[in-house]
Amino acid sequence: MSEQCTHDCSTCSQNCASRSGPPPHEAPNPNSNIKKVIGVVSGKGGVGKSMTSALLAIALRRRGYQCGVLDADITGPSIPKLFGIHGRAYADDKGAWPIKSRTGIDVMSINLLVENEEDPVVWRGPVIAGAVKQFWTDVVWQDVDFLFVDMPPGTGDVPLTVFQSLPVDGIVVVASPQELVGMIVAKAVNMANMMNVPMLGIVENMSYLVCPDCGKHIQLFGNSHVDEVAAKYSLKVLSKMPIDPNLAALADSGMLETYPHELLTGAADAVEALLK
Repeated sequence: MSEQCTHDCSTCSQNCASRSGPPPHEAPNPNSNIKKVIGVVSGKGGVGKSMTSALLAIALRRRGYQCGVLDADITGPSIPKLFGIHGRAYADDKGAWPIKSRTGIDVMSINLLVENEEDPVVWRGPVIAGAVKQFWTDVVWQDVDFLFVDMPPGTGDVPLTVFQSLPVDGIVVVASPQELVGMIVAKAVNMANMMNVPMLGIVENMSYLVCPDCGKHIQLFGNSHVDEVAAKYSLKVLSKMPIDPNLAALADSGMLETYPHELLTGAADAVEALLK
């Protein structure tokens, strides 16, 4: 502690033992320019975080914004496949460069760094968390309006590293219609509150199926509970995404950007509002 200490840490840049409050975030690559960072999270796997991250980036790109997707799911990366991106990312003295999708979305994933994209990443938690941090500190995210971070499920090393290292401006929680959604959302909300990260709202995926013959909405997983859960935690339901076989087919073929419909209008509006 300095002799001139005023005991007001908010006006001081010294990193002394008496400092209170959260530690500073990691600085991005000096050649990066990122306006807003959005975390896409869930308390469990298989609910569609990667699909939501990709579709949000596509939606904002169609609105004229420059977007990036940081694939933080190191052991289960799927973002490159959704965009039809293969090959190895390039690096120079400035850092590693994301690969651009067909419409100009920047993508960085561990699958763009390994020799064979089907090779498993058999790493322990701290090493995985360190790799995600390097996607922020070492990758050149050039003139990005919105950087979407596709997180692995749960509240382990990687989400903790992202919240502590990256200046996350908002979180989108992805859930499914089952009653289990209450517990899933609770975990995500509680972690966000612990990390002092604002919640933008909930996206319900696999909400319904549209009958191809009569157009009726069929709730395959029973009645949705997302509205009551959102009300319990004072959150907005940003969007409800249907099950669409055409969307799945385009995702499997790496042609997600050609999907003609807008499924995440509400969520895209909430993200866009961060800049306005």
